[in-house]
Amino acid sequence: MTRSDKFWDRKAEEYARSPISDEASYQKKLSDTQKFFTPDMNILEFGCGTGTTAICHAPHVQHIEAVDISENMLEIGRTKAREACIDNIRFTRGTLTEFNAESASFDAVLGLNVIHLLPDRRDVLAEAARILKPGGVFVSSTVCMGNSYIRFIKLLAPLGKFMGLMPDVFILTKVKLEKEIQDAGFTIEVLWQHGMHNMVVFIIARKI
Repeated sequence: MTRSDKFWDRKAEEYARSPISDEASYQKKLSDTQKFFTPDMNILEFGCGTGTTAICHAPHVQHIEAVDISENMLEIGRTKAREACIDNIRFTRGTLTEFNAESASFDAVLGLNVIHLLPDRRDVLAEAARILKPGGVFVSSTVCMGNSYIRFIKLLAPLGKFMGLMPDVFILTKVKLEKEIQDAGFTIEVLWQHGMHNMVVFIIARKI
């Protein structure tokens, strides 16, 4: 188990109890995403956490693979899905690359609040493109601190991670994120920002 795994396992119960910080923006993300869904779609969400978003989307698609590195998060997700009588989500521990899906096997891939936590994000974006069908969509919501005064967090992140107080955090700008998504083989169809200093960048991109 890596230090990030342990961090999220410890935080699982607290994370599950925490209210959504910006409910209006969250609902808009759900609505915007569901405009791209059809009932016959198979989708994958990596970094799914406790499954809240997967459960919201489940009635709108055929099947969801929900993947996360934290088994404690996933167990909470399984419980929430059972309580909601949702039976078309499968929760699996691991990363997107470890899931090792077949090429062109999904209609949509979601990576929400996770890309800025990944040291190998370019590889992950390439993997998302590989497993998507032609014309499939990639949905992301990413904290981009590079244009904000709090980018100094990059100086504190190594100490915070060493002490187990925070996970990996990588500093991105909106422009850099857009370019990396486009370089992975996508064209961006939806982009808007919210949060403090508009740091959170929501993107829906289509595989070329």
